[in-house]
Amino acid sequence: MFEVNLMIGGKTVPASSGITFERCNPLSGEIVSRAAAATVADARAAVDAAERAFVEWCQTGPGERRTLLLKAADAVAARESQFIKAMAEETGASPAWGNFNVHLAAGVLQEAASMTTQICGEVIPSDQPGNLAMGVRQPAGVVLGMAPWNAPVILGVRAIAVPLACGNTVVLKGSELCPRTHGLIAEALNEAGFPPGVVNFVTNAPADAGAVVEAMIAHSAVRRVNFTGSTRVGRIIAATCAQHLKPVVLELGGKAPLVVLDDADLNAAANAAVFGAFTNSGQICMSTERIVVDARIADEFVSCLAARASSLPLGDPRGKEPVVLGSVIDMATVERCNALIDDALEKGAKLLCGNKATSTLMPATLLDYVTPDMKIYREESFGPVKPIVRVNGVEEAIACANDNEYGLAAAVFGGDIARAYQVAKRIESGICHVNGPTVHDEAQMPFGGVKSSGFGRFGGRAGINEFTDLRWITLQTTPRQYPF
Repeated sequence: MFEVNLMIGGKTVPASSGITFERCNPLSGEIVSRAAAATVADARAAVDAAERAFVEWCQTGPGERRTLLLKAADAVAARESQFIKAMAEETGASPAWGNFNVHLAAGVLQEAASMTTQICGEVIPSDQPGNLAMGVRQPAGVVLGMAPWNAPVILGVRAIAVPLACGNTVVLKGSELCPRTHGLIAEALNEAGFPPGVVNFVTNAPADAGAVVEAMIAHSAVRRVNFTGSTRVGRIIAATCAQHLKPVVLELGGKAPLVVLDDADLNAAANAAVFGAFTNSGQICMSTERIVVDARIADEFVSCLAARASSLPLGDPRGKEPVVLGSVIDMATVERCNALIDDALEKGAKLLCGNKATSTLMPATLLDYVTPDMKIYREESFGPVKPIVRVNGVEEAIACANDNEYGLAAAVFGGDIARAYQVAKRIESGICHVNGPTVHDEAQMPFGGVKSSGFGRFGGRAGINEFTDLRWITLQTTPRQYPF
């Protein structure tokens, strides 16, 4: 049993009400963590602490910020075994997924450290004689970051790393489904030595989420908000931010297509499809959610794909045997995926491997001959159940790839690189990989989507632009003439 407290102003404290909430393992049902249920007053106190700390933190030099971020990267990496254990117990994640989370999260902090000297402005020519005009980037203020459970270390760190590098102070709101995992991030940053109040951490009971988030967004000191999660909740966050005129970065749902053209390397495409579709049991925003294959090579490709998918080991991630597919997050996921399977089979789809599940251990499942009238054609499964759509030629492939409200990640496989690149350019997504999987993340890249997958970008210079204010500042260096 892990006990998780709030971190406000550099101190770990219980909720002011004394109330806690519990998180259970999705497979066994046993209680694995108990966390402080922050009140609205606690949430405001966390923002207050960040506001006080901003006064000095925004004045720190890039070297000091870089040093602390690098120490934080080391502190995260040193907790690898704790993160892996917490993720397995709270979310059912496999050790391999936990390991990947920790290593990429440490890289996110290292990359943020390198960006402290890349917060650049520009001198802009002015028509006013003797006027030195500059575009200057400055820290915005307090940044509220909200991270989900599915890639908890990566996305928890991403919510705050670049904002800290830019000189902002932060409040990280942990997920109700993995409070211990997100609490370890706060512990690591606290150990790194950030001044009190620069990094704050709150958790809340599920029933209190709306009030807690509303209170923090409404706080006058909060100048930026970022949220990674479902499109449904993202719309609520966006509406709340609009009400309070707060800029927000949203990274939301996806229905990533992997397009296999008629000249693709089928083995390479199958390997990428299996990796993209079934890593973390398909519970990733970038997960391959539609496999769009040219009918001329579909039979050969599908045979290869099904053989690979059906061999993936499934089991309790807390056991001794290595698994690729651990537990999904809850039975609601199982019920949703089972319903998608039923609907597709009733309407003529063919089951290639896997099937419906009775527990949160769900096998890799592929459905062939999926058509637009089937729910799985459009709806995000966010689980290990994936549709295959057969198309005739490039134009149908592009139309199918774009026939969806989402637009986060995509992939195209083809032997003619120029043709594949032209296809990639026409796919409506924030991210697209040619001859690579839909699941691909690097800390320095501009990460984000279009359409219902959100707006704004995390990562690298794009992240700096999101979490700083661009100001126009002038110096009049000679006497200025006025018309009156």
